[in-house]
Amino acid sequence: MAPKSGYRRGYAVAVLVGLEERAAVLWKVYSKVVKPETTLRLEGNRNNSKAVYNFHEAIVNVFRPTLKEGVRTVVLASPQRTFYTREFIEHVNRHHAWLTQGANKVTFAEITESASTFPQVTALTRKHVFQKLIQDTTSEETMGLLDLLESRLSGSQGDKAVLYSLDDVEDAVLGSQRRGFSPEHLLLTEKYLKTSRQKGRLNRLMQISANKKIKTRVVDAESPAGKRLTQLGGIVCLMRAQ
Repeated sequence: MAPKSGYRRGYAVAVLVGLEERAAVLWKVYSKVVKPETTLRLEGNRNNSKAVYNFHEAIVNVFRPTLKEGVRTVVLASPQRTFYTREFIEHVNRHHAWLTQGANKVTFAEITESASTFPQVTALTRKHVFQKLIQDTTSEETMGLLDLLESRLSGSQGDKAVLYSLDDVEDAVLGSQRRGFSPEHLLLTEKYLKTSRQKGRLNRLMQISANKKIKTRVVDAESPAGKRLTQLGGIVCLMRAQ
């Protein structure tokens, strides 16, 4: 079973990167709280292209594991009249096309605020503009998951590529492979997670999925993807052919 503290923080929805002149502070945004990840320092100055390159690479390397967990939203925050966000986006476009292209692309959102200290982040996350930003970007993200779900359902092996029941999903995740397929995405609605009588099993399933690098996503039940998941029972596992 997942730790109770993990349940209280909710599920991960985004990475928040507070960009400053000589530092970047990374946070993981959950549905209920925000937790600090790490602080990175620029080793050199902004005029040193190699130092800036290494700095940006370090940022990508820090949030890369979170993206592998299934989170596809990165919010970049920087103070007014600065170019730090633009520089980072240019670096991503030039050196990490995999982040901006394809079915699993990341949605980058920008906000003009400081997000380097806990009081700043606390104030930021309470603002309507930030909450709306998260809602809009995660909605875009879940539409991509919905497209992926529908393509798997309409494929010739839809009965093997998509699992609907908790028993089948649990069997696939614990066994890692099922009829030549292995779990790729675990999707469930927030309502299913909250109202299920099998919360212990679900928490354990999500923890094991995270440990096995299966992309896990909790979706708003009222979103288009959430409504489709609800039609399918509230939980779905997308399988990948081996």
